[in-house]
Amino acid sequence: MIFTSPPETAAWRHHTARTGFEVVYFQPTQDGHLIEGRTTAVEEGQTWAVGYTIEVDAGWRTRRARLTSRSVAGVRETVLESGDPGSWRVDGVPAPHLDGCLDVDLESSAMTNAFPVHRLRLAVGAGQDTPAAFVRAVDLTVERLDQRYTRIPDEGRRQRYGYAAPVFDVACRLIYDESGFVLDYPGLASRVDLQPR
Repeated sequence: MIFTSPPETAAWRHHTARTGFEVVYFQPTQDGHLIEGRTTAVEEGQTWAVGYTIEVDAGWRTRRARLTSRSVAGVRETVLESGDPGSWRVDGVPAPHLDGCLDVDLESSAMTNAFPVHRLRLAVGAGQDTPAAFVRAVDLTVERLDQRYTRIPDEGRRQRYGYAAPVFDVACRLIYDESGFVLDYPGLASRVDLQPR
């Protein structure tokens, strides 16, 4: 099944691991999409807010991400750029530890779990390792995150994936809507129903 075009906007309520809310806006560009969002949350008794602007190409590979984080520690900003697929610069400095990553995965965001699903277009039963440039919420530290997506049988018109990130001891099932955005991320976030305009 091919995903439909992204909605104009989407939102997620974060729960269990943190209390918070994420709102995102999608805008088509000549060769992909511009995605702008913000998450505000309370986690382990501390507040933080992360704003992001992410550019993806027509194949949903991340080309550029500009991030801003605000917490009691102050304001932080960082920019990730991918010139050649799988080659990264963080704040203009080459980041070889991210070689082979095609996606940005934000700790603060449920939306970024859409990138590998759109890009890979896995058949039911297929799986693939897809490391990501993982950005921490508070200090915007960028790490390599080894993870795997495995497509499992659909639930009606909704695609389902087994997701594993061994470094975090995470193994769960993610459910996506027809446009390829996660509806339920166990222990992290659930999509909020929005009224059509």
